[in-house]
Amino acid sequence: MSGFTPCLWFFEGDAEDALTRYVELFSAYGEASVLGASHAGEGVPGIAAGQVLTMTVSLHGRELMGLNGGPAQFAHSEATSFLVSCGSQEEVDHYWDGLLAGGGRESQCGWLVDRWGISWQIVPTRLYELLGGADPDGAQRAMVAMLAMSRLDVATLEAAYAGE
Repeated sequence: MSGFTPCLWFFEGDAEDALTRYVELFSAYGEASVLGASHAGEGVPGIAAGQVLTMTVSLHGRELMGLNGGPAQFAHSEATSFLVSCGSQEEVDHYWDGLLAGGGRESQCGWLVDRWGISWQIVPTRLYELLGGADPDGAQRAMVAMLAMSRLDVATLEAAYAGE
């Protein structure tokens, strides 16, 4: 079967921990599961025999593979990120807090980097509605408000759109 699956290179055996955490987080707002894993045999550089080599998960119907690539060789970059569209502030907060846990760092405009160096955009769907709203001045105010935020806040975005 043909397909397209992003594969993330993890360091120091972190693929299993990271993907297991993603399944935990995403299962709160939809279907998420581990689809399978392969284990390293003897002689795989940087990976102990029996350790997870690859793990594939499904997050809301999208497959993602993690590869334990051994010691840090290639850096992750914010030039590639995963966008999570959220239906409520509660959902934004869930993903934001969950992905920052254990050593992630906030960025701006709804972006963060988790403790494994993976970049995420946590965006309320309400932002798209406000930026595409009928009032161009309101949309501009919402954009300016968004640019000043790390974690996106729906109430603040709506207040900016309304001119409050």
